[in-house]
Amino acid sequence: MPRNKGRKRSYAQYAQGKEQSPNVGLGATLAHLQNPAENGETEPTTPSLIDDSDSGYPPEDWKIVERRPKRHKGKHAKQSDKQVPAKKDNRPAVTFAELHKLHSSLKISDLQGLVLYCLADGVSPQWISVRHHAQVRKVVVLFVPGLEKGMFDGHIELPEPATEDGDSDSPSITSTTGQKVTQLPDLQDQTLLQESSTRSPDDYLPIPLAKDQLSDPLKPLADMFSHLLPVNAPGDDKYYKVHSPLPAMLVAPIPKSQEEKKAEKDKDGPRPPRVGGSWKDERTSVTAFLASNEDLVENEYALHPARLLTDEDKDENVKRREAAKQTTENGWVDTIVKGVEDATTPEADFQSGSLTVGRMVLALDCEMCQVEGDEYALTRISIVNWDGEVVMDELVMPEKPITNYLTQYSGITATRLASVTTDLSNIQSRLLNLLTPRTILVGHSLNADLTAMKLTHPFIIDTSIIYPHPRGPPLKSALKFLAKKYLNREIQKHHGTTGHDSIEDATACLDLVKQKCEKGAKWGTSEASGESIFTRLSRHYRPGVAKEAGVFRSGARIDHSRKDHYSRGAEKVFIPCDDDEEVVGGVRRAVLGDDDGATVPGGGVDFTWARFRELETLRGWINNNRYSTSADPPAPEPSPTALASAVSSTVQKISSVHAMLPPCTLLIVYSGTGDPREMGRLQEMQRRFKREYAVKKWDELSVRWTDVEEQALRRACVRARQGIGLVTIT
Repeated sequence: MPRNKGRKRSYAQYAQGKEQSPNVGLGATLAHLQNPAENGETEPTTPSLIDDSDSGYPPEDWKIVERRPKRHKGKHAKQSDKQVPAKKDNRPAVTFAELHKLHSSLKISDLQGLVLYCLADGVSPQWISVRHHAQVRKVVVLFVPGLEKGMFDGHIELPEPATEDGDSDSPSITSTTGQKVTQLPDLQDQTLLQESSTRSPDDYLPIPLAKDQLSDPLKPLADMFSHLLPVNAPGDDKYYKVHSPLPAMLVAPIPKSQEEKKAEKDKDGPRPPRVGGSWKDERTSVTAFLASNEDLVENEYALHPARLLTDEDKDENVKRREAAKQTTENGWVDTIVKGVEDATTPEADFQSGSLTVGRMVLALDCEMCQVEGDEYALTRISIVNWDGEVVMDELVMPEKPITNYLTQYSGITATRLASVTTDLSNIQSRLLNLLTPRTILVGHSLNADLTAMKLTHPFIIDTSIIYPHPRGPPLKSALKFLAKKYLNREIQKHHGTTGHDSIEDATACLDLVKQKCEKGAKWGTSEASGESIFTRLSRHYRPGVAKEAGVFRSGARIDHSRKDHYSRGAEKVFIPCDDDEEVVGGVRRAVLGDDDGATVPGGGVDFTWARFRELETLRGWINNNRYSTSADPPAPEPSPTALASAVSSTVQKISSVHAMLPPCTLLIVYSGTGDPREMGRLQEMQRRFKREYAVKKWDELSVRWTDVEEQALRRACVRARQGIGLVTIT
């Protein structure tokens, strides 16, 4: 009988159910279990744990197991019961998990962050997994410009030796020249022909390296590194520029506090200068900021003969000036200074602690107009002395007819020049009398002003040099930007309308130099808002050494040139080299130390940065070829055979470095950039077009700039920014 839900059964219902199921109920169940024979059942026999073939037990599909003995815990445990834990592997290692929190291209600063994470106070990187990072003892970073991603994906030919049947062992494609080159499977061209602005994950995810899929020159890399990392160089996508890759590794940023972040978020325009907590003002004399010969040549100054000490340098300077038409025959004059020693001022002639040390400092700014021949001629000159007094402010009538007054920049109009009779020769005569051997000229990109005046002077302070661009040369910060950032002053308010005021600009330059003298040589540089990576590391103790011993992290730089804008001599050891073979030897000394400890202390340094240059030299990426000043096509690549030989030599040197490294050493290899030559050529072409377009008709232009060239520049910039990186731990 079905039960009524929620109601108790009556006795009659219970009795009826019991008759139908006599053995149902708790008591009946217990009785059944105690006396199974009364119910006509036999008691089942439990199989014996001992094998008995006569009884048939256990069945064939049964397995006999022994009960584990009871283990005692705590103090009652037997010695045999205690488990010995497995030995842990504390060796550091790096792994690249699939889609490991990587949603955009890596930057060189990410590699720097990995270095700081392993050796200093950096945060854990999200693009790579580092196990036991505290066990990393040393870091070696190799800067190898000239290596490109195209060498790995088959777009740059690296021929391989043929086998007996004439075929290559590796997967390959046939180029337009009929030569086979290695190609990694399932890779797309990510550099040259990509027209779409959208990007695929294949453009930035790590690419596994397989030895059988690489050409012979690159195969040793697969024995050392597991993945190829696409690493973007710093740059400007809006203006199609690539910045120097050196500061991205060698200059570490100073962390910002929450208050600083909030203040910057609420402020428009240039941010005020930031300094580290350890910053201290250091009064510096103005002579410390005089431009060197290298600075002057790099910034296109005509050198004064007094700057040159040897006959060889003087002869070379004469040839350079003749080629640039900067000789006396072309109307140029040199101030009356026989030698740099003439500028020496006796200490009795100035007060102790004087910033000018007895020198006469004059700030100069000029305005120019465009004249026939697509040239720029002087139309106004303004000079301000150290006290801010105007020494000279003259309008100048050019010798050639003016084709464009450039009023929106110069502020010069035909009306202002209508009654002017002063010409360039008059200005030159006055300057020769005004400028003495003790005079220092101050200005912003003063090379343009001196070129307009056709004058040379040996003692120059250029604010575009002493306040370098954050991304390094060849970029320069605008004077308006520097005045706002460091002086909190608005200048050039009428830019693009009624033009600049040259007295205002000269005064701004002078005040920037004064501030530099008060703050110190590092003021206005990346080291004021950032610091050398060697400096950052030197504040951290070396692990395994008692802090009382005062042993800090140390670094070494191995390079072909002593001069460097970014390390600023903060490295403990510098080893100069003439070729890449010497670089390998220098790395060995830096990592392992000198036997006598003369230059490198025993045990070596903690961080080593070295640069290989032979590959970029062969490919024409070095010096003046790196950023072309010609609109002509760049020099062709070396032959595939020559390039493959150079790549093989460079890879072998990387292998030599890898083989010498002690255990637990992080090795990073990065190329910095891709090929920048085509980008440099197109940028110069664009600059020439802009100069000509302002004064010539379309049919008269020597170069033309259309959307075709614009897109070509965009693609060239993409390729120039695409570098590579390799990471491993020995």
